[in-house]
Amino acid sequence: MQIDTQSPRADARPAPERLAPGGAVIIATLLVSAFVVILNETAMNVAISTLVADPVLGIDERAAQWLTTAFLLTMAIVIPITGWLMARFTTRTLFIAAMSAFVLGTVLAGIASSFPLLLLGRVIQASGTAVVFPLLMTTVMQLVPPARRGAFMGTISLVISVAPALGPTVSGAILQVASWHFIFLGVAPLALIMLLVGARSLKRGEAQEPPHLDVVSIPLAGFGFGGLVYGLSLIGAADLPAWQLPTALGVGVVALTLFILRQRRLQRTDDALLDLRTFRHPLFTAAVVVMGLAMAAMFGTLIMLPLILQDSMGLEPIQVGLITLPGALLTGLLGPVVGNLYDRWGPRPLVIPGALIVLTALVLYTQLHISTPWYLVLAMQVTLSLGFAFTFPPLFTVSLGALPKHLYGHGSAVLSTVQQVAGAAGTAAFVTIMATRQAQLVADGVAHGEALLEGARIAFMGAAALWTIGVIATLWLRKPADVVPDEREHVEHAGAEAPSAH
Repeated sequence: MQIDTQSPRADARPAPERLAPGGAVIIATLLVSAFVVILNETAMNVAISTLVADPVLGIDERAAQWLTTAFLLTMAIVIPITGWLMARFTTRTLFIAAMSAFVLGTVLAGIASSFPLLLLGRVIQASGTAVVFPLLMTTVMQLVPPARRGAFMGTISLVISVAPALGPTVSGAILQVASWHFIFLGVAPLALIMLLVGARSLKRGEAQEPPHLDVVSIPLAGFGFGGLVYGLSLIGAADLPAWQLPTALGVGVVALTLFILRQRRLQRTDDALLDLRTFRHPLFTAAVVVMGLAMAAMFGTLIMLPLILQDSMGLEPIQVGLITLPGALLTGLLGPVVGNLYDRWGPRPLVIPGALIVLTALVLYTQLHISTPWYLVLAMQVTLSLGFAFTFPPLFTVSLGALPKHLYGHGSAVLSTVQQVAGAAGTAAFVTIMATRQAQLVADGVAHGEALLEGARIAFMGAAALWTIGVIATLWLRKPADVVPDEREHVEHAGAEAPSAH
């Protein structure tokens, strides 16, 4: 399937409102594949104790946590490169490579008889997962007419909301009746089916002129984003060598600074690994700022709430799951509805009320006490999820819709990278604030559960204060123009095939 670059004359014509032939099959294939890979991303969250108890692996909790940390690190390293990959390869080629890596990693983890092999499987899994979601976002922007993008982005938000929420639930159910190996072996057939479907349904693309690959940018991106995410994940961790945290953050900051300076020089000739000219578009920048703050608040809440419910309020893990699951399902199910409303009304009537609802929920969390009934906590979580349901689909659509076509791939990579870093930052900030205050109160003789809850309340106060910036930033959002002018210095050949549109 081919997507033609619009000429100036074509830009003046009304944008088509129907998908090009075959577009629905391509998007559906990518959408289901993204659901499968994201479902497995959170699979390890409830399996830590099972893995620690496995005498064959012989690991402790800290080692088991590396199954999640290594996954996130790999994502942070690979995602910034996806912009270049989507400019170099067709959608079909990149999809087959990504899903093949995911299938290989999943099978390897499923049959692993040692911890190093299991960890290697998770890393290979993550390298495929990191490509699938930006590929989906970019393909939607290329194939879907502007008038219908909101509805499709709403469906994407269903995937990114429901899949992570179902991951721990599915894993928990599997662990009730089978070993941890089947967390992976149960997903592998689904991933293999999607690989075969994609290989058949995605058409072969024509050869493209390969962009220059700057070999210096790759390690800078790896050390920059990887070091930053790893350093943030260490904040609040106990029994660490004193040098480890500042070293990781220092390496991350220095490498990221050098990476940014190099990209700014390379983008003058369109050779940047991650084109930062996306931030020249104010709508994109505003949407990314709100998205980053939203991800920090969401991930921080997701890490804090189970701690509060179990350690302070004495609830069982199954009760925690039942309290957190409805909100995630609500966010996902409302996604297509909100997306359709965006196509009719634009972003501001949705995002501004949504941001205010999120702020309300964060303020309500600052009032938690040990005696708070579980159903009030459920109501708070559903309120927070409702706010995010009205926030995420418009943000996805506005951010990428504000860019010219040649920056879609880089914009998707930037958006996905910001989500990873912001999620790690939000988790680190919540845990650090909570742990610091808890330690102070425990030293003064306050009970562990009450001290934890007081620390959590302060963390939610900080999150509410920071989220006010997100509320203010929503005032700058508006619906992008259907066609954003290409601002590159060279003029692309009219009718040339858009990258990765096959």
